[in-house]
Amino acid sequence: MTELLNTLYVQTPGTSLHLDGDTVRVFHPEQTGRHLLPLVRLDHLVLFAGVTPTDDLLLRCADDGRSVSWLTSSGRFRARLVGPTTGNPLLRQAQYRAADSPDRRLQLATAMVAGKIHNARQVLLRTARDTSGHRQTALRASADLLAARLTLLGDAASANEVLGVEGIAARDYFAAMPNLLTNPTEWNASGRTKRPPTDPLNCLLSFLYGMLRISVHGALEQVGLDPYIGFLHAVRPGKPALALDLMEEFRPLLADRLALTMLNRRELARTDFEQLPNGGYRLTETGRKTVLGAWQHSRRRDWRHAQLNRDVPSALLPLVQARLLARHLRGDLDTYQPWTVN
Repeated sequence: MTELLNTLYVQTPGTSLHLDGDTVRVFHPEQTGRHLLPLVRLDHLVLFAGVTPTDDLLLRCADDGRSVSWLTSSGRFRARLVGPTTGNPLLRQAQYRAADSPDRRLQLATAMVAGKIHNARQVLLRTARDTSGHRQTALRASADLLAARLTLLGDAASANEVLGVEGIAARDYFAAMPNLLTNPTEWNASGRTKRPPTDPLNCLLSFLYGMLRISVHGALEQVGLDPYIGFLHAVRPGKPALALDLMEEFRPLLADRLALTMLNRRELARTDFEQLPNGGYRLTETGRKTVLGAWQHSRRRDWRHAQLNRDVPSALLPLVQARLLARHLRGDLDTYQPWTVN
């Protein structure tokens, strides 16, 4: 197992990052003192708008195989820097052959969507166990509806049909979102909206999905898979289709559950969000700091992995699944099993 290293998130505009020996020196003109972080303890740098790294730091990160990602202030992915391409080219050849096979695409797409729907049901059922009355009845009914959507996957004849089932299940799942919140009217929760998110809940979900995408993308690169050649999502220039594929099984428990917990526990307030002229919402700098702290803390939580029969930290789950996917593509495993919990 890879040691659980830390990701450095830097979001304050005007901050610059410098290479200082084997450390990163973080400088902001309005902050006093020297802020040094050992590079050996960092596996990834995530920089928000207005943060400037020096060339020597970027080159050192590239040499070490340490990735650097740039995001907008709202958490939307902008760019990524990595060093030389790693991994066995034979693995990538196997990945491309599988992507060109309609049967293999169908098999893998079905597994990934089944994992997502299963985990989404668990979010609904776990909340239902902790509530009562109308909310409990509604959540259980929504969970039953997702169970019915799972059966539709058995009739799908292509990856495109699987994607259609995923869309239907996602619509049903997000329709139940107000019942997952103890104070839905405060957050204007009314289904999934994006580009732009039109309420604080969707703003928070989009931000956390951005964090998850970075983690999954990095795991695929580390294993040696091509993040841009997927099986469920369409292959298009600049679209990391495989990263989006592998994200699906993680979204409900690693991102949605965290967002709901933070809002239900009032770890965020309305003042942590700001509305933009186009009607969309984004997190304030203080709000982003709170969410990033919660995200980093959640990455240390252990989850049971049935296939490995052991507990795995949340931060390593994408890497574990990427490795299992690689083993399947190489022919070492007959099937790819998504990560699910009961």
